[in-house]
Amino acid sequence: MLAIGGIVTMAGGGCIHAAERTHSASAAADLTSTLGALEDRSYAAWKSKDVKFWATFLSDRFVGWGRSGRLDKRAATRLFSGTGCRIDSYRLMDQQVSRLTSDAAVLTHRTETSGTCDGRPVAPATFAATVYVRESGRWRAAFRAQSALVDPLKATRPADNNLWTGGPSRNDPATRTLLAREQAVWTAWQNRDARRIDTLLGDPVQFIDIFGNHIGTRPDTLKAWSGSGCDITRFDLGGAKATMLTPDVGILTVRATTDGKCFGQDVWTIWGTTIYVRHGRTWLWSFGINVLAGAASN
Repeated sequence: MLAIGGIVTMAGGGCIHAAERTHSASAAADLTSTLGALEDRSYAAWKSKDVKFWATFLSDRFVGWGRSGRLDKRAATRLFSGTGCRIDSYRLMDQQVSRLTSDAAVLTHRTETSGTCDGRPVAPATFAATVYVRESGRWRAAFRAQSALVDPLKATRPADNNLWTGGPSRNDPATRTLLAREQAVWTAWQNRDARRIDTLLGDPVQFIDIFGNHIGTRPDTLKAWSGSGCDITRFDLGGAKATMLTPDVGILTVRATTDGKCFGQDVWTIWGTTIYVRHGRTWLWSFGINVLAGAASN
């Protein structure tokens, strides 16, 4: 009887765990569908120049990148509304969602676009990221950026690479805390210290680099950052600012300069964005995108 009881208990537990996995997979699929639909609507609004859409789509805490530094909601609304752009077509592919907390998530995707903005062709292929935060029961965009897919040996330095209007690093407690973590991550990357990187990363993680390469898993990120692709002798993180989305989720934006090369190419000035998520008392690196400073944001 004890043996039978044990079998029944184990079977029942297995059913419970299977149900939990099914529910979790269903919730993840629902979130991907919800955010994917919002993302597509935002690109349609960009193409059709629907200014009103952005008033409710963007969070009041929105932060992004323009040609000379950070964007707030007002500046992003002007940029994303499509003024000065003629978008002929767009296509979103390879979407991946990382749920950071119950009220924050990251959506990444490859984008193919045809058109012009301000008389210049838009990048035909990019890897983009949008950070979504749930406010008053509604998902809104709190960050968006993209990095053009290019061959590292054929990359060109943006004309506005040295422009910066963001000022020096902020001195508020949130910025000091997240910047200290970011310094630790960059130091571990510079030293190719896989063991240290492992302690600084959350789970799940995603990363998009300055050449538009997307890394979608924690093991792949750890492998890439501790590998031999980059040889950096010095780095400086300036103009840092933390934007807190929730008590446990913060966006750190920085202007990074380095001495060294990645994949044989000089590393020009970078605008870096990292999402940190607090687990207990520890802030862990959970998502990042680096874009060449001065590169087009639309």
